[in-house]
Amino acid sequence: MATFKATQKVTPFLWFNGNLEEALKFYTSVFKNSESEVSSLTDPGNGRKMLVGTFRIEDQQFLALDGGPMFNFSPATSFYINCKTQEEIDYLWEVLPAGGGKTNQCGWLDDKFGVTWQIVPEVMSELLYNNENPEKAKKVMAAMMKMTKMDIKLLQEANDND
Repeated sequence: MATFKATQKVTPFLWFNGNLEEALKFYTSVFKNSESEVSSLTDPGNGRKMLVGTFRIEDQQFLALDGGPMFNFSPATSFYINCKTQEEIDYLWEVLPAGGGKTNQCGWLDDKFGVTWQIVPEVMSELLYNNENPEKAKKVMAAMMKMTKMDIKLLQEANDND
């Protein structure tokens, strides 16, 4: 039986529709430093069996429920992945939307379960959010708005070109 003790003060809780086990296998295959555990609970209200799970990606814990079709994921909630290299961006951009997901503008994508991810270069905070030169930040923003998958080299060039 899985242990469902939340170890963080705030823990994301995801609601899946009949595909919790598939989702946990997928996420733990995509991210190297990850693990998951699934078990079933009986709903005391109606005696229905429900799958529940925990998974960890890097140091982030998630709780999940295979709760049925009542709720869907929305881009209004997304997971921001801070990537050190272009290779990491390229890898995640390829594997996360595989099997039925879709890519979107500015480094956003939806996986095949409908979960939205932002695949962002670590340098973005320096080039855009913390850039001391507002004109350079505008150029970086303009370059980013033309992208689907983030390209570190093009973002850096937008910042460096006068």
